[in-house]
Order: sequence, then structure tokens, then C-alpha cells
Amino acid sequence: MKILVVEDDLSLSDVLAFTLRRAGFDVVTAHDGLAALKAWQTANPNLVILDLNLPKLDGMSVCRQIRSQSDTPIIILTVRSGDEDVVKGLELGADDYVVKPFSPKQLVARVRAVLRRADATPATSTVLATAHLSLDRSRNEAMRPGSPPIRLTPLEARLLETLLLNAGHVLTAEALVDAVWGAEGGDRAMLKQLVYRLRSKIEPDPSQPFYIETVPGVGYALTDPDADFPG
Repeated sequence: MKILVVEDDLSLSDVLAFTLRRAGFDVVTAHDGLAALKAWQTANPNLVILDLNLPKLDGMSVCRQIRSQSDTPIIILTVRSGDEDVVKGLELGADDYVVKPFSPKQLVARVRAVLRRADATPATSTVLATAHLSLDRSRNEAMRPGSPPIRLTPLEARLLETLLLNAGHVLTAEALVDAVWGAEGGDRAMLKQLVYRLRSKIEPDPSQPFYIETVPGVGYALTDPDADFPG
């Protein structure tokens, strides 16, 4: 497995590279945003570890450009878990974040957890559907009436799969976090941003969701399969 480490602090970059190589990964490094995009295109890494404060091109722009072209997993490096930049990064499609300072053991565990989720085998039945929405899990594509297939990231597809399997029933935030990220990652903030991203893709009007209902104080539910489609 190859990891691209994007960090402008050369000392920290060396520590990250050493830690990951010792854990058995191949490592490529870049120290600014433009070099990061070039390295991502040429090295074709399995995962990107991305600092957000980069010279030449900021990490947010790097995340946006990678996600617009690929599902390559991205882990953000941040100094605060509640940082607005983390929220924006998750909105753009980052898969996880690690707060500085962190232990080598923690970093390697998060990297392996994200890679496992990215490589997870789809369910035996690859197409899940209600009357108004379906998911082709083998292609990570959602389909709704009268619209072309909608490309989803692996995390978005996993969330939609869980909701489709429980259509018409309320799922707690904790249950969804566990289903999407497992016990090794994910939290309510990441779930909220993932729901936001999925709604922006599948809802006819994301400001008035039809498919994914928020149940205050509990979690989320997929619309009752027998509900009338808007319009």
C-alpha cells in the first residue's frame, strides 16, 4: 500500500514517513499543494495524509481537486478537532481526520481503518432499492426517478446502503457512525457532514430533504418506501 504524505513541516513529514514505513507502507512525500497534486497523479497512492496549511496551494483546494477526480481516501491533519477547516474538509469529501499532536500508534491505526473501509467488499446483493431510490453498491452509484446515475464516494455509498437496508426506520447517530466507520473512527460531526454531502447529491432540493429525514435528538431515517415522490 502506498501513502502520500503532504506536510510542509519537514521535521513532521520525516516523522510521518518513518512511522508509516516502519508499519510496512510505501511512502511518497510532498511539501506544498502543487507538489501534492503532481505526486498524487504520478504515484497513484492508496491514501493521502493531508495537512491543510500548505504553501502554493492550500490543503482545502488539494482535497477538492482530488475528490473531484477520485475516491482516493484522504485523512486530514489538524490542530483542533472542532476547527472549521475540519468541517470544510469533511464537506469536501475527506474520510477522516487526526488531531496534532498524535501518537504513531494512533496514526497507523487510523490509516489502516480507512484503508479497510475503502477496500470493503460490497454486499452480496449489489443493488438495494425502494420505490424512489436505488443503490448499485458494486459501482457506488445511486439512482432516482428520471435522473442519470449519481456517483458516490465509498463513505456516501455505505451511509446510503445502511439507510436503504433500514428504510422507514429511525437509526440513531451512534448506530450510523458504527455502520459507516466502525469502532475505530467517525463521530457525530463527521456523520453530519456525510449526510450533508449525500443530500447534496441525491435530494431534488437539499434544503427540503425528501429522502433523508433528520430526527432531532435521535438520528436519521430514510423516507418510508411508500411515500409519494415530490412532483
